[in-house]
Order: sequence, then C-alpha cells, then structure tokens
Amino acid sequence: MTLSYSNKVFRNLFLGFIRLHILYHASKEPVFGLSMMQELERHGYQISPGTLYPILHQMESNGFLWSEKKVANGKMRKYYRTTDEGNQALSLSYDKIRELCDEIIE
Repeated sequence: MTLSYSNKVFRNLFLGFIRLHILYHASKEPVFGLSMMQELERHGYQISPGTLYPILHQMESNGFLWSEKKVANGKMRKYYRTTDEGNQALSLSYDKIRELCDEIIE
C-alpha cells in the first residue's frame, strides 16, 4: 500500500516514521538521498526529493546525522551517517516503539 501525504495529520505522523527509518539505516551504513528514497518506497512511502533532502539537512543540523561528500560512479554524493547523538536517539526510540507496540497488541 502506498501512503499519500495529502492529509496534513497523516503527513506529520509518517514524517516521524521516515526520520526513524533514516536514523536506523544511517546507523548501519552510509546512506544517500536516492538510496533512502528507494528504501522508503520499499516500505510503501512515496517521498519526493523536495521532502527528503530538507529532512536530511535538518537532521544533520540538529546533530543526529553527519555527512561527507564522495564521488561514486562519477557523481558527487553526500553520504549520511548517525552521530553519537543520533545513535542515542535511535536507541531511546526502540524503547518507545516497544512500549507502544505492547500497548497496541494488548
């Protein structure tokens, strides 16, 4: 199922999930915009570059991600990884996700 972001309530809710996906994947390996768009699409999220890149930049300026530019296949790409603060936020999120799942499943 592809999720639509036309409704502002759903959009705000799912943007939180998208940020968690980004943190998770950036904690495992360096990610870049197009790779994250494809990964998110695999989970049913349709996100445009105009939405994703500001999220990545915001997460970097908030200290959750750091980036470095590298040439890959002749193209300059900006790769993102989690910072210590990003890893800590992700770890705390796991606890909150478990707690919420436990409540929903009861």
